[in-house]
Amino acid sequence: MTQPSPHIVVLGAGFGGLSFCRSYRGPGNITLVDKQNHHLFQPLLYQVAMSGLSAPEIAAPIRSIVSRQKHITVLMDEAVDVDLENNKLILSAGTLPFDFLILALGGVTSYFGRDDWSQIAPGLKTLEDAMTMRHKILLSFEKAENTSDETERNRLTTIVVVGGGPTGVELAGGMAELTNHVFKRDFRRIDPRQSRILLVEGGSRILSTFPEVLSRKAVEQLQDLGVEVRTDTMVSEISDDRVTFDDGSTIETRNVLWGGGIRANPLADKIKSEKDRSGRLHVSPDLSLPAHPNVFAIGDIAHVTSGDSEVPGVAPAAQQMGRFVAKHIRKIAEGKESQDTFQYKDKGTMATIGRRRAIAWIGRLHLSGIVAWLSWLLVHLITLIGFRNKLLVLTQWFYNYATFSRGARIIVSSSDDVHRAVEKSPGNPDPIQAALSDS
Repeated sequence: MTQPSPHIVVLGAGFGGLSFCRSYRGPGNITLVDKQNHHLFQPLLYQVAMSGLSAPEIAAPIRSIVSRQKHITVLMDEAVDVDLENNKLILSAGTLPFDFLILALGGVTSYFGRDDWSQIAPGLKTLEDAMTMRHKILLSFEKAENTSDETERNRLTTIVVVGGGPTGVELAGGMAELTNHVFKRDFRRIDPRQSRILLVEGGSRILSTFPEVLSRKAVEQLQDLGVEVRTDTMVSEISDDRVTFDDGSTIETRNVLWGGGIRANPLADKIKSEKDRSGRLHVSPDLSLPAHPNVFAIGDIAHVTSGDSEVPGVAPAAQQMGRFVAKHIRKIAEGKESQDTFQYKDKGTMATIGRRRAIAWIGRLHLSGIVAWLSWLLVHLITLIGFRNKLLVLTQWFYNYATFSRGARIIVSSSDDVHRAVEKSPGNPDPIQAALSDS
């Protein structure tokens, strides 16, 4: 008897969702749903935030990526709920029935219960986040150039990065290179090399998922760039002009960048299934939800174990999950039994720190410095979707490497922002006249 063709709904066009769509070779049709019209290469978001790359260089239109797969329909819409009992996905524009559902929404920034900090300390999960962070940094240095208030100038050129994971390390290293090599040629009334950059980590060491020897190497490379690294330091309060730590000490700053904390997409909260403390859905060995064998969770929205270890929330893991589920569903759709169990193949973990600086853990190999950096560059170029994007990023990287230039230093802001950047501080001389007198 012929099996009916299933309707497969994939929610999220990240690494996991796209990996499924590009791997599935079974019967049926796929509807790919995402609230954005582009796939985002998140590992390079920090370079957009630090003015090293522009947004289109790390994003590709979803429709373009799957245009040759005629069995895939793309919907730009947002999921607001899931009716697991009736196999329906509730979208903002209507209801979408499914035979199989793949939840691949990824994660969002977590402020550990202090969501009010998000307005002061931007995180880094979306292009909008990266552009907000870039705007904040560039505008701060423009204001520092225009003010004659030394205290305010120090606040504007002090950057505190919270979180010693890969994102925090990348931001701190990228910020140090920006001030030491790029900004120093741009400004006349301030010396950006005197900027203070702090990386704050609540645990005993940064990059705690790496071997301790690599964590130490990372600290050394950050310090070589001029970054202050503080461990065993928790943030207790963040305000517009300062950060307060749990020991009562404070640092006056206008720039706090959030590199710590991730939790599952809020849609997971609406699904009645077991979750971990980060809101991620516990899954069966075949990555399905325990009570719903036709619903699968992959990537950062899922709590997955392989062997005795928890699978890390990295792009290669999400891609492996997508390919696994594609093969699994194909067997089921073709009327075959599948007892497959997901096994994660760890191909190594890397973190970049700056130009010629990185660490890499590949099996028994512990790499640091330029060798690790070249490995990181190669892996990310291979993973980047779309030949055009690879060519653009490779060209931009080589240009940046040779010239220390960051061409994406454009502020797109309102007239109010510009006015605030050049307004006269109380009790200080007019900044325009001061600039003229400095000439």
